[in-house]
Amino acid sequence: MLAALRSNKRVQLAAGLAIGVGFGFLLQRGGVTRYEVVIGQLLLQDFTVVKIMLTAIVTGMIGVHALCSAGWATLSKKSGSVGSTVVGGLIFGVGFAVLGYCPGTMIGAVGQGSLDALFGMAGMLVGTAAYAAPLGCAPSSATRTCVPVKPTPTARSTVCGGWPSTPRAARAPPS
Repeated sequence: MLAALRSNKRVQLAAGLAIGVGFGFLLQRGGVTRYEVVIGQLLLQDFTVVKIMLTAIVTGMIGVHALCSAGWATLSKKSGSVGSTVVGGLIFGVGFAVLGYCPGTMIGAVGQGSLDALFGMAGMLVGTAAYAAPLGCAPSSATRTCVPVKPTPTARSTVCGGWPSTPRAARAPPS
């Protein structure tokens, strides 16, 4: 069943859209797409965000455990570094404190028509491009991976900014 889903890009896009709209709806209904609620959390006055995040974490843990137990998913560790994590956390924290949204709630706020979140979304896209540019990566809409702009001729696959990627010549043509 999952192999058929992986091979059908239209079904994947439709499922992703449906899950994203559902997630945004739940964020909006929970109130965490409102600036006042997020700022209330940062000021330790309103714990709605924490309640929703903990519910999502526990639900995700149960779901991942069920998928792994059924043999439908496997977990693999990725290496990281403390320096990169600290720098990324600081950038995320500054953006969160200045704008009052994290990426998920920002997208939900854009969906409900919050103009301030729209400007934050533009900043998020600029930041993503600024991150990918020095790595020599260009996003590929066909594979949803980071593809090296100048792939090495001998490389079968590389890792670009933590995203698995394969040079265009080594990839099968999109169906």
